[in-house]
Amino acid sequence: MKLKRFLLRYYPPGIILEYEKEGLLKTKSMDLLDLTPETNPDELLGEIRRSEPLVTESRADQVKQLILRLQQKQGQKDQPGFCFSKSLKAHMLPLTNVAFNKSGSRFITGSYDRTCRVWDTASGTDVHTLEGHRNVVYAIAFNNPYGDKIATGSFDKTCKLWCAETGKCFHTFCGHRAEIVCLAFNPQSTLVATGSMDATARLWDVETGEEAATLTGHTAEILSLCFNTVGNQLVTGSFDHTVAIWDVASGRRVHILTGHRGEISNVQFNWDCSLIVTGSMDKTCKLWEAVSGKCVATLVGHTEEVLDVCFDLRGQLIATASADGTAKVFSSTTHQCLVTLQGHDGEISKICFSPQGSRILTAGSDKTARLWDVQSGVCLQVLEGHSDEIFSCVFNYEGDTVITGSKDNTCRIWY
Repeated sequence: MKLKRFLLRYYPPGIILEYEKEGLLKTKSMDLLDLTPETNPDELLGEIRRSEPLVTESRADQVKQLILRLQQKQGQKDQPGFCFSKSLKAHMLPLTNVAFNKSGSRFITGSYDRTCRVWDTASGTDVHTLEGHRNVVYAIAFNNPYGDKIATGSFDKTCKLWCAETGKCFHTFCGHRAEIVCLAFNPQSTLVATGSMDATARLWDVETGEEAATLTGHTAEILSLCFNTVGNQLVTGSFDHTVAIWDVASGRRVHILTGHRGEISNVQFNWDCSLIVTGSMDKTCKLWEAVSGKCVATLVGHTEEVLDVCFDLRGQLIATASADGTAKVFSSTTHQCLVTLQGHDGEISKICFSPQGSRILTAGSDKTARLWDVQSGVCLQVLEGHSDEIFSCVFNYEGDTVITGSKDNTCRIWY
């Protein structure tokens, strides 16, 4: 093996090694999830050198400089709030979802008007309109970190794969017998997974456009799915109250996670692939071991359905959003509720952490999005201006731009 170069990853902190083996270029990730500005860089370097043979004596100083850069990034203070930049009359009908590419230079919006639009973030101009679906475009995603492809899932039972640069449609994936409501690229950008109201998930080959696998076993609609960061497992959540873990290579179901007493609203792996969090209409979240499928904790406290749930990028915190109008932050290790976020007047449908993990963004039926301090639970800012409920909200990779998408047919950009 021959080391070619290092790549730095700020969120979550890590160093990617690009190396050559048997004539092929490969990468491996050194996750530094416990890194803080107080970490001793020399001690950490010693640990890395003991565990990673590619980091030789001649490369040691280079790695130390990368550690110092990561610590410097962590030491930067988050901006206290966001300034409204512009409102885009994005679609003829309500928006369903918004998503950024990795760099944050572009974002996409899906809509009930059957289109997906690609936008330039800085100027707010419409770069492409992706037309061809015959019903609502509900699920959308860039193939981050590459950002050169877009997948759109529709109520017309198809998923389409597009060129992000030209707007050309590469493939239309046909096979589902009902609406597609969730999708995701694997980290390698070789597969797209789609989840459908037909109770199946399917894997599609990005290069050929062929179906790679049909994942059967759920008895009701699949509303959420997520690849782990390695890309060897997929988790699906269903209205049948169960969650399934699938082996991507074989299409085989590895575990079925039972215990929820209501429909599953969202599922997500943590960064190191060890845990899965699930939110449910039974008013609880559950935390599961990915390897064994064992439930390790039930997170309680909400008085109505849990509509969204997510990990922070380090996998140390879990945020939940509920129809009871509150959000909560839990520790993924102690399973205790650390703080309750109160202020929305109505249900909270979406929640996400900033890449740095110190802020939370929520979107609600009260026509506002809200920015919260994770530690104190204080509402730092109310993002107002939409005239109807907000369906979607996202941070860019740097955490310095926010997009909100609403039932009022518009999206708003905040810097």
